[in-house]
Amino acid sequence: MKNLKMKAARAGKDWSQQELANQVGVSRQTISAIEKGNYNPSVDLCIKICQALDKTLNDLFWPDS
Repeated sequence: MKNLKMKAARAGKDWSQQELANQVGVSRQTISAIEKGNYNPSVDLCIKICQALDKTLNDLFWPDS
């Protein structure tokens, strides 16, 4: 499942995938794979992404009902 919420939050900060990757210590390809739904990040990585984007886990990673 694509993570459009994460992509939108990243765009809201006007960050490229590379800029977010640098903030959380992963490759740009990892960020791309998460946004495309091809990679399920660890809880630790989810938390780092949320902190970098000023969002909660529910905001970015909880499926909509």
